[in-house]
Amino acid sequence: MGTSVPIFYEHMKIDTQGMSGPVDPNYKGRPLEQQQRELPKAIITPRRLFTESYVKEMKILINEVLDERQYQKELSQAVDNPTPPGISYFDVEHFKHSIDDPEPEYPLRKP
Repeated sequence: MGTSVPIFYEHMKIDTQGMSGPVDPNYKGRPLEQQQRELPKAIITPRRLFTESYVKEMKILINEVLDERQYQKELSQAVDNPTPPGISYFDVEHFKHSIDDPEPEYPLRKP
């Protein structure tokens, strides 16, 4: 108990197997350029800022805004029978459901 070394240092070991150099002092190894050529190429997977569900909702939102804009344009131009935009995906009151049932499909089907 006389030492001030923390207890986890007493159980640490360093594995030095394979750290020694070659036995032949004349062995130079393969050239660095050859070693670099033989390395496999790195595969880079792009990372996205937004999740798939966020992207899906943003696409829905953009399309709803464009549909609303088209509807307002048709109203201002006195188009015969302009079709109003449907129920918004973000109007959650229309998409309420029991925990045992799946969420209603978007766009909602009109009965």
